[in-house]
Amino acid sequence: MKFQTKASLSLLGLLCLLAATTTGCGGNTTATASATPSPPAETGIPYQKFADAVHAVMMADRTVYASKVVTRLKKQDAPVTPSEYWEDEEHTIPLPAQMFRMGSELVFENPEAGFTYALKSKWPLNEQNRPKSDFEIQALDYLVEHPDENFYGEEELGGEKYFVAAYADKAVAEACWSCHNDHGNREDNYPEFVKDDVMGGVIVRVPMQ
Repeated sequence: MKFQTKASLSLLGLLCLLAATTTGCGGNTTATASATPSPPAETGIPYQKFADAVHAVMMADRTVYASKVVTRLKKQDAPVTPSEYWEDEEHTIPLPAQMFRMGSELVFENPEAGFTYALKSKWPLNEQNRPKSDFEIQALDYLVEHPDENFYGEEELGGEKYFVAAYADKAVAEACWSCHNDHGNREDNYPEFVKDDVMGGVIVRVPMQ
């Protein structure tokens, strides 16, 4: 399964190098096929390799923000604090999940990106993060049971076919699990998260050409 982007191969090569050298949230390494294989593409980088590369970069950024910025500010009792309501409050910054979502929205609006991504969870505090397709539901169930594996397959949405990759989103920073455990939007069936628990999944979609 291969993917030909509009970007230069040198840029994609860099992404693949980053995927091999960067540790992201969860550190998944095992690939698990979930659907019938795609027909061979003509040229380009394999869909799975491309998805793994962009995921490694985005999750490395998120991990650094959560552990080196948000958690650090909380422990220092700094005058600037992370807040879900940062847009309405002074001296506050966005939560890691909000930063991640804002980045995904910018990518979604960019026709040159060649992919989209989203954070989903079986236990969302924000309804925007609830799984909406059969593939997302199946992927999240699988990731909870197999936290060190990824989930790959194909999906058709709006008449378009996509290669879809799902990666476990683990609790890697105290700011992540403490926020979820103490949040007022928690439902009764939500688990009490601890370090390295699967809190959700990152879904990467690549249009198949």
